[in-house]
Amino acid sequence: MDHDAFFILTNGAVNINLPKRRWRIALTIIVTCRTLSKNHAPYFSIDIPSTYLLPFRASHDSINQLVKEKRIEDLQNLGGAQSLAVKLASNAENGISNDPDEINQRKITFGTNTYPKKKPKGFFSYVWEALSDPFLLVLSACAAVSLGFGIKEHGIKDGWYDGVSIFIAVFLVTVVSAISNYKQSKRFDKLARQCDNISVNVIRDGRRMEISIFEVVVGDVVILNIGDQVPADGVFLEGHSLQMDESSMTGETNPIEISERTPFLSSGVKVVDGFGQMLITAVGTDTEWGGMMSTINRENTDPTPLQERLEGLTSNIGKIGVTVAILVFTVLTARYFTGNTKDENGVSEFNKHKFTADNVISGLVNIFQQAVTIIVVAIPEGLPLAVTLTLAFSMKRMMKDNAMVRNLSACETMGSVTTICTDKTGTLTLNRMMVTDFWVGKEKVKTPGVIESVEMSVVSRLCQGVGLNTTGSVYRENSLSVPEISGSPTEKALLSWAVTSLCMDTYSLKSGSKVVLVESFNSEKKRSGILVKENGNRKLVAHWKGAAEMILSRCTGYYDNDGSICEMGLEQRNHFEKVVNDMAASSLRCIGFACKQVDEISQTNTEGEAPKIEDEGLILLGLVGLKDPCRPEVKSAIEKCKRAGVVVTMVTGDNLFTARAIAKECGILNVNERLDEVVLEGQEFRNYSLQKQIDTADKIRIMARSSPFDKLLLVQCLKKKGHVVALTGDGTNDAPALKEADVGLAMGIQGTEVAKESSDIVILDDNFSTVVTVMSWGRCVYNNIQKFIQFQLTVNVAALVINFVSAVTSGKMPLTTVQLLWVNLIMDTMGALALATDRPTKELMKKKPVGRSEPLITRVMWRNLIPQALFQVTVLLVFQFKGRQLFNVSESVNNTIIFNTFVFCQVFNEFNSRKLEKKNMFEGILRNKMFLAIIAITVILQVLMVEFLRRFADTEMLNFKQWGICIGVAAISWPLAWLIKFVPVHRKLSHQDVLPA
Repeated sequence: MDHDAFFILTNGAVNINLPKRRWRIALTIIVTCRTLSKNHAPYFSIDIPSTYLLPFRASHDSINQLVKEKRIEDLQNLGGAQSLAVKLASNAENGISNDPDEINQRKITFGTNTYPKKKPKGFFSYVWEALSDPFLLVLSACAAVSLGFGIKEHGIKDGWYDGVSIFIAVFLVTVVSAISNYKQSKRFDKLARQCDNISVNVIRDGRRMEISIFEVVVGDVVILNIGDQVPADGVFLEGHSLQMDESSMTGETNPIEISERTPFLSSGVKVVDGFGQMLITAVGTDTEWGGMMSTINRENTDPTPLQERLEGLTSNIGKIGVTVAILVFTVLTARYFTGNTKDENGVSEFNKHKFTADNVISGLVNIFQQAVTIIVVAIPEGLPLAVTLTLAFSMKRMMKDNAMVRNLSACETMGSVTTICTDKTGTLTLNRMMVTDFWVGKEKVKTPGVIESVEMSVVSRLCQGVGLNTTGSVYRENSLSVPEISGSPTEKALLSWAVTSLCMDTYSLKSGSKVVLVESFNSEKKRSGILVKENGNRKLVAHWKGAAEMILSRCTGYYDNDGSICEMGLEQRNHFEKVVNDMAASSLRCIGFACKQVDEISQTNTEGEAPKIEDEGLILLGLVGLKDPCRPEVKSAIEKCKRAGVVVTMVTGDNLFTARAIAKECGILNVNERLDEVVLEGQEFRNYSLQKQIDTADKIRIMARSSPFDKLLLVQCLKKKGHVVALTGDGTNDAPALKEADVGLAMGIQGTEVAKESSDIVILDDNFSTVVTVMSWGRCVYNNIQKFIQFQLTVNVAALVINFVSAVTSGKMPLTTVQLLWVNLIMDTMGALALATDRPTKELMKKKPVGRSEPLITRVMWRNLIPQALFQVTVLLVFQFKGRQLFNVSESVNNTIIFNTFVFCQVFNEFNSRKLEKKNMFEGILRNKMFLAIIAITVILQVLMVEFLRRFADTEMLNFKQWGICIGVAAISWPLAWLIKFVPVHRKLSHQDVLPA
C-alpha cells in the first residue's frame, strides 16, 4: 500500500490523517516500520474501514496548483480531464459517491470548500468604542477630580460617593450601548454568512442534486448554467458555448471561452453563456479566490442614507446642546464668583475674603461637570443606535418572511418605492408548469394519447427536440423506478410530458445520437438550438425550441400528424398564429418545436467565427401550451400596492395575449383602463423617442416581449420622471437593470448568482407578496425612526430648557449629573430598544410613499412633540420654584420629586410616541413584547434608584402620596397627546403627490 494511505502509531492504532510536511511523513514511516518490526507474529492485521481506501492516484500537491498555473501540459501529464476524474476516484458521467464517509475522507485529504475569516470584533471592542466618546471621557475626568476632592474634603468614608456614582453611571451607559451594538453586529454577521451560502448543482451517484457551496469537494462533477458562479477550481469536462466572466479575478471584462483547449475554471468566476460540466480539483484556500477572500475584511462600515441624514440631525442638536452648556457654565460661574451660589444651609459657596484654591477648583469642576452632562444628554447618541436596531430587527424579520437583505440601505429605500417592475413567471405565478395543450399540424392532440394519434417519426423528432435540447435532466435508477426530473420549471414540465406522453427514453435517446453543437437559450433571442448527429446517419438534424411566434416566423413547413411535411402558406400561418394567440389568451405559455435536416459541410465555418446552427426554413414539429397558475395571494398583494400609492408594472418575455390575461387575473389591469396606453411590447417602447419614452414610462402596466435592455430603459425613464423604482429579476442579463433600480430584487429560487450579486434584496420564495412585505418593512423602518426622533427631541427640549432656566434664575440645576445620565440611558439606548422594534401595521400600507427629500421631522411630529415638551417644562419649573411650598417638603425631597416626575413623563411619552397620527396609542401594544419589557425594566430601575440607591442617585425616599403625585402628573401626557391629535396638520405637498398614479 502507498505510504500516504495510512500510518501506524506505536500503540498499533491506524491514523489516516497524514501530515503534509515531508519530514513528518518520513517520521511517521519510521514509526510505522518500528511498530511492525516489534511484532513477532507471522502476520499483522490492520482493520481499516473500506471508505478510507479510496484509490486516489493524484496527490493533493499535484492538483493543487493545476488551475492556478493554467498550464495545459500539466493537465495532459495527468492524462486529461477524463483520466484525472478516475485518478480522483470520480466519474465524468456519474460523479462521486454521496456516501458521507467518502465525502468526509475527501475533505480530510483535499480540504473543505471554506476559508478562514477574520475574527469579528469582540465585545470589549464595542465597550472601548463607546468609551471613546469625547464627552464621556471629559465626564470621567471630572468624576476623577470630584472623587479626589471629595475624599480630601470629607474623607474616604463619605467623600467617594459623588465621583464613584458618576463613574458607575458612565459605565452603565457604556456597557448597555456596547451590548446592544455587539448583538446587532452578530446579527449582521449571521445574515452575511447566509448571503455567502449559495446552492450548487452536482452529480453524485449518477443523480443530479443541489448542495451548499460549502459542501463541494474535490472530485465533484458540477453542472454549470448561465448565471452560475464557479464554486471552486476545476477543469472543463464537457459542454457547449461555455463562456465565463473572469472580471472578478483578472479585471478583464471580455468573456473567456472555455473548451478542451482552455479547460481551466477558477473559483468565483461567472457563467455568461452556454452550459457545461466541470471537475473540481481544488477547494477552499487552495483556490486563488479562497486565498484572496481569507485576507479580506468584509465588514461593512458604510453608513446608509438614513444614517447620514441622522448624523446631520445629531450634529445640529449637539451644537444647540453645546451652546446651552456654555451659557449654563458661564451663568453658574458668574453666580459662583459673585457669591450667589449657596449650599444646602444657605451659605455662599464662594467667599472672596475666605476661600482656598481647593474650594474654587472643586466648585468649578462641579459646574463644568454639570455643563458637560447637559451636552451628553443633548447629543442624541441613540439615533444611530435606533437605526441599527430597527435595521437589524427588520432584517431578521424579513429573513423569516423569505427576504434576505444584501444591502442595508435597501431596507430604507423600499419605504419610498413608487413603482414596482415585476417579472411574471414565478413571481406573479406559481412557476409550476404543466403541459395542457399540444398541437401537431392543424389538429389539437390530447396529451395522454399522443402515441396513438401521431406518427412515430414525428414523435421521435419531438423526443429529440425535448430530451436533447434541454438544460434539464431525467434520472431513472432502473426501468421500474419513478423518473427524477430536474431543471427549470419549464424544462421539468416539458421533460415530464415527454416521458409520460411521448414515452421518451432518455438513455436510448442519448446513446443513439450525439449533440454536435449547442446555442443556449437567452432572453434576447428567446430560443435555443442544437445540432444532432444520429448514429448511422451522415446527415445532421437542427432542432430549435423557444417562444412559439419566434419559431413560427422561421418555419416554411410543418409536420402533419401522419408524418407528412406540408408547406406553410399564408392561410396555414394565420391558423397557427391564431392557435398561439388563443392559447396565450387562456394564460398559457406557448412553446414551439421545429427541426431541419442539414448537411454537415454547411456547418463548417472558414472565417474563424463560432459556428451557428441554421435557423431558417425550419419544419414545425408542434406547439405546446403550458399552464402556470397565478399565485392565490398575488391579487390581494397588488391591491395593497394600489392602496399604498405604488404602481405595479409587469415586465415579461411572454407575448401580449398571455401577459394581458395574467395581468387581468392578478388585478394589475383594471376594466376601465385604456389598453393602448398601458399595454405595449418592448420593441415598440424601444423605438419611441427619448421624450416619449419618459412621458409614457409611468403609464405602462404591461411590457410584453421585453428584453433585459427594455427593462433597463424603463427603469432609467421612470427614475428620470422622479419615481423610486424597485425591480425584480432572475436572469444574468437582468444584472444591469437590477443595479440601475433604486432597489434590485433578485429571485432566490430561479435567480442566477449573477442576478443575486447585482441585487439589494433576494426574494427567497420568488413570491410577489414577499415583495410587498419587504415594502411594508421599509416603511416600518422609516416610521420607527421618526417615532424615536419625536420621543428623543421631546426629552432634549425639556431637559435643556429646564436646566438652562433653573441655572439662570436660581443658580442650581434640579437634576444631578447621575440623574441626567440615567435619563440619557432611558432616552437613548432603552428608548431605541422600545420604539425601534415595532412591526409594520396596516395603516402604513394605506399611506402614499415617503418622498426622497421629505424631512425627517414632519409637521405631524412637531405638532406632537412641542406641546409635550412645553407640558414637561411647565410642570417641572413649577415644581422647581414652588414645589417645596406645594408639597411641604425639603429641597432634597422636592428635587427627587422633580427627577421622578421627569422620568415618568418619559415613560408615558414612550406610549405616546408609538403612534404619530392615530389617537389610540395602545393598538397592537401586546404584540411588541420588547416595548413592554423595556417599560417594565425602566419602572423597576427607577424605583430602585429612588428608594434603594439614594446615595448613588442623590435621591430621597418618597411616600405613597408623593409617588402618586409623580405618576399622576406624568400621566397627564396621555390625554394631552390624545387631544393634540385632533389638531389638523396640512401635509406639505411632496413630489410624490404630483406624480401620476
